[in-house]
Amino acid sequence: MTNTANPATKGEKNGKDHKDQNEALVLLKDLGGIILFFLIFTTFGWSSFHIPSGSMEPTLEVGDRIFVSKLSYGYSRYSVPFDPEFLPEDHLFDDAPERGDVVVFTLPYKGSNDFIKRVIGLPGDTVQVTKGRLFINGKIVPRTYIRDVAYTDYKGMERRVREYVEELPNGLKHRIYERHDDGPKMLDDTSLYVVPEGHYFMMGDNRDGSADSRYLHDMGYVAHKYLVGRAQITTFSLYDCDQGKEIFCPVGIPLGRFFNVID
Repeated sequence: MTNTANPATKGEKNGKDHKDQNEALVLLKDLGGIILFFLIFTTFGWSSFHIPSGSMEPTLEVGDRIFVSKLSYGYSRYSVPFDPEFLPEDHLFDDAPERGDVVVFTLPYKGSNDFIKRVIGLPGDTVQVTKGRLFINGKIVPRTYIRDVAYTDYKGMERRVREYVEELPNGLKHRIYERHDDGPKMLDDTSLYVVPEGHYFMMGDNRDGSADSRYLHDMGYVAHKYLVGRAQITTFSLYDCDQGKEIFCPVGIPLGRFFNVID
């Protein structure tokens, strides 16, 4: 006796297979749309970066996740992931940063790594640090003492610093850390820097804990073409609440670092 398949059962199976194929296609389309949106968002809008070092304390803490606006200075090959060489270095929809902007930039001569610092000197400016005090175009930059801060840094080192509010020549005020005003000559007693055209002088807000443009043989002046974008806001943070700073950290969660405007 020969067994024959039930036509109704066979039709149900074909229908189920067709439905599964349609669902798979819909899923692939959705994933493709998400990937396309992500690429457009991170290439032309904003990118997310994390803060790996303490050079921008107290403005940015180790573990902070930030959004960086690529709209601020236009687009170049360095605005795109992996810095594709077939794209031009010159910016499209170009715009210049203002003094005091917190900027993310890429340095091809330092492994194409991303860095974040504050714009202190504009093209044509002179910048100098004398006995720990910052001078721009021959004028001392005012600072106001806020408090002493003792904390454990991300490397486990005990630190004691003074916190100041510094006011740049354009009126922008921001906080800085200073361990002392008589530290290494490269940091606290520098030569006179003259910022070349098309370049910027960058400094970290943690003035005695930042390798920045003061090291001409290393970072040096940062060319405009290497700018990626302007840091605008912290989104969330993996900051270590055990460092001992006065940061709102209920049950070990650094909520005081969430959604802060960066200035």
